[in-house]
Amino acid sequence: MTDDERNRPAVHALLADGTTVCIRATRPDDHVQLQGLYEEMSPENLRLRFFIVSRRAAEQAADRACAAPRPGYRALLAETKGQIIGVAEYETTGESTTAEISLAVADGLHHRGIGTLLLEHLVSAARADGIETFTADALAENHEVLKVFTDLGLHTTRHFTGPELRCVIRLAQDERYLTAVEARGLTADVASLEPLLRPHSIAVVGAGRRPGSVGRAVLRNLRTGGFTRQLFAVNPSVSSLMSVPAYPSVAALPQVPDLAVLAVPAAALPGTAEECGKAGARALVVVSAGLDTAEAGALLTTCRKYGMRLVGPNCLGIANTDKRFALDATFAARHPRAGTVGVAVQSGGVGIALLDGLTRLGLGVSSFVSLGDKYDVSGNDLLQWWECDGTTDLALLHLESFGNPRAFSRTARRVSRSMPILTVDAGRTEAGRRAAASHTSAAATRTMTRQALFTQAGITATHTVGELLAAAALMHTQPLPAGNRIGIVTNAGGAGVLAADACVEAGLTLPPFSADLVDDLLGVLPDGASARNPVDATAAVTEAQLKTCVDRLVHHSGIDAVLVVLVPTAVATAIGEDLARALTDAPGHRPRPVVAARLDQALPVRLLTAAEDGTAVPSYAGPETAAVALAHAVRRAQWLARPPGTVPTLPDVDTPRAHAVAETWLARHPDGGWLEPRACAELLSCYGIPQLPWAWAETEDDAVQAADRLRGPDGRIVLKAHWPGLLHKSEQGAVHLDLQGESQVRAAFRDLQTRFAGLLTGVVVQPLAERGTELFAGVVQDEVFGPLVLFGLGGTATEVLADHAARLAPLTDLDIHDLITSPRCAPLLFGHGGSGPVDLEGLEQLLYRLSRMACDLPQLAEADFNPVLARPGGITTLDVRVRLQTRPARDPYLRRLR
Repeated sequence: MTDDERNRPAVHALLADGTTVCIRATRPDDHVQLQGLYEEMSPENLRLRFFIVSRRAAEQAADRACAAPRPGYRALLAETKGQIIGVAEYETTGESTTAEISLAVADGLHHRGIGTLLLEHLVSAARADGIETFTADALAENHEVLKVFTDLGLHTTRHFTGPELRCVIRLAQDERYLTAVEARGLTADVASLEPLLRPHSIAVVGAGRRPGSVGRAVLRNLRTGGFTRQLFAVNPSVSSLMSVPAYPSVAALPQVPDLAVLAVPAAALPGTAEECGKAGARALVVVSAGLDTAEAGALLTTCRKYGMRLVGPNCLGIANTDKRFALDATFAARHPRAGTVGVAVQSGGVGIALLDGLTRLGLGVSSFVSLGDKYDVSGNDLLQWWECDGTTDLALLHLESFGNPRAFSRTARRVSRSMPILTVDAGRTEAGRRAAASHTSAAATRTMTRQALFTQAGITATHTVGELLAAAALMHTQPLPAGNRIGIVTNAGGAGVLAADACVEAGLTLPPFSADLVDDLLGVLPDGASARNPVDATAAVTEAQLKTCVDRLVHHSGIDAVLVVLVPTAVATAIGEDLARALTDAPGHRPRPVVAARLDQALPVRLLTAAEDGTAVPSYAGPETAAVALAHAVRRAQWLARPPGTVPTLPDVDTPRAHAVAETWLARHPDGGWLEPRACAELLSCYGIPQLPWAWAETEDDAVQAADRLRGPDGRIVLKAHWPGLLHKSEQGAVHLDLQGESQVRAAFRDLQTRFAGLLTGVVVQPLAERGTELFAGVVQDEVFGPLVLFGLGGTATEVLADHAARLAPLTDLDIHDLITSPRCAPLLFGHGGSGPVDLEGLEQLLYRLSRMACDLPQLAEADFNPVLARPGGITTLDVRVRLQTRPARDPYLRRLR
């Protein structure tokens, strides 16, 4: 541990009971507390920790942890409210990749996850330091610490040495370990949100007498919403507000509030939060806005200091419709309707629109959280809450930013298996990154990155709030379609044509009906009807006939969903028929979804509900909205039908050497930059990524000799100029192709030397590659989302055609399949035109290895493989650019608060 590491900012994380602890490196001034931690242990615990009962051992342990920084040693402690409650440490010997660890937790605080949390952070730090294995000695009777080691989720073996056990713990961060960390995080996160969403007492701080004030509106909603527990107001000027007892300060409250809602001026927020923390409040909702940087920092620091979860600031508030609490701590105009939809939004306006829409649809919400500026509580927290609350069966999100997208992605992938998650994809028109330096940067926009996250996590991303509500109405009331085959029924032929167009444009298909199905339908429809797809039932169709027709289609194996388009006609009105009733009057639940589009409907979407059993069918104002909602349901069904992907183990990958290559190069170039060809080739060799044979030439004679060595059967050679920062060689005329004989090689070299005098540092000499499909593969290390892998059509037209797909690393086998099949050029890879498929297995391996390189090296800012030549006989990278940048490793799966 170095001085820099010792001085790194502390991080905060949650224990199993939801309380917050600070994790940081030990300091010299911790000595007294650390020695006290050991000295206050019972004799039995001292014996289990040190194998002897010795007060001298306590002093020595504190000496070791607080000594001057030294190589191979690291100590982390956990503290809460300034009190040290646990310590974990490791020490290596020499250059070993194995470290000995020890762990101690204060007496009386066992079984809260302190030791496990410390070990998780110690493991993360050790892996960053190149340590591969922990060892620990423990008495065989020390069942508690042995269980902690075993339950970590890492591969652990035990060896008896007399009365002691030696535990050997491998630090590989595999799926088993990540799943174990995730499970512990879920337990802690949900526990921490209990005082926020299920509080037993609430104080509204800043509630005033002036009508229209935000604090007063929150207090009114809590009172009129029927909050079932203790409610207080904090106002120094009155003793009661709206029949709610008021007190001059938080300290004066008759009991400690679980939750405090703060509606005070921004300048007063840090002091008010401090008062709440000292009183023992466990959660804050801050509706105030306009904090400056200092006020924002002070607010969050106070919340961390006292272990309070924070929603906001600048938010609409929170609600939980569970009748045991009836919590409406918002300043919305109306109370939310009780239901089973969880809602989390950053925009208060979007939140109001969703609450109103869900109420209008009759769906209602289970809990609602307006995240506002999202200093602490995030969408990831709410997904985990809804997963465990026993009520929520559909989640709606509006997120303008992501704190930890990779952790969010893991959570969403898990939660999506049990309930639909829908979001509004806000900010789609963002112009993308400025001053793109390569093909990869030019292709990778934030929109593409966000869409990759949503696709991989199984999140349904919509363009508007209206589209979100339309999809939610369908997914909440109807079974998912097994495929994209749609049967259309209408009472007006023209409306059927509109519906057919809308379905095809949404990516759905309209299969032709079999002769048997046509005859069956004609037998139940009026004369003059057409039973092709779409079915024109004519204006004369009755309610009973329409119901029978829809039921026949719903039970037909060749149809996955039925869209019924209804137009008001004088015929139906004259005979008193209600055609919409035919859709809800169904015995039991239909096996396939049925949706309606009614062209006379005023609302964009509503639910048609049967009076008898509450069966609901979504009805849309136009077939276009219905088709888009169906397409979202189809994509969700397809995602659920796929098994979770796996990240394969790759042979012949030398990660330590790759780290050495990157660190050595950055030591010479601390500002980062583009690697020269030789460093690129060395890095690619660490991952077994194939390159066309090449040689480096700095003189004309070097180029001729290299050409003689590399010349293939046809004798043709390529010369490529190189200098730092050169990216688009073809555009700058820095490439000579199809060179034959010594004289052409010399002439080409001299041309490059003359035209790029003062820039040229050398020339890459290669044999002319065989013909094949030119592809592009690359990586961009996004500061927020992590590494993004891109793939698509390559060559000089890659940016013009923009035929790319993207997925976030690490890539699973399913991600690889999607990357290869998504671009428009995909048919070329599978033998379109009779040329036979390219080496698909080799292409998969290239993408796997590129993904692994991006995950291994946080310093990899960008990689640009263009072109990658794909042929039936193999995959070859013809041109490679790699940019490194000094960047500390950050474990995205380490449990910590924002």
